[in-house]
Amino acid sequence: MKLKENIFNYVKKVPKGKTTTYKFLAKKFKTSPRAVGMILKSNKDTSVPCYKVIRTDGKLGGYNNLLKKSKRELLEEEKLK
Repeated sequence: MKLKENIFNYVKKVPKGKTTTYKFLAKKFKTSPRAVGMILKSNKDTSVPCYKVIRTDGKLGGYNNLLKKSKRELLEEEKLK
């Protein structure tokens, strides 16, 4: 449970218009990128901007659609603000 909280708290601090990667979070919290993805997929808290976490190769990766918009839409909207 602590790992999940730590990841969520870190993702909440990613600035508007910026992203981070599954790999970066995995290294930071000593886990695997896949574990990070599974944790983010389980998120039910709209204050955790999981859409800001992308793949290292620049592709978007998955998103649980918590905010009823695609990951791409959310990232594009944020860059415009």
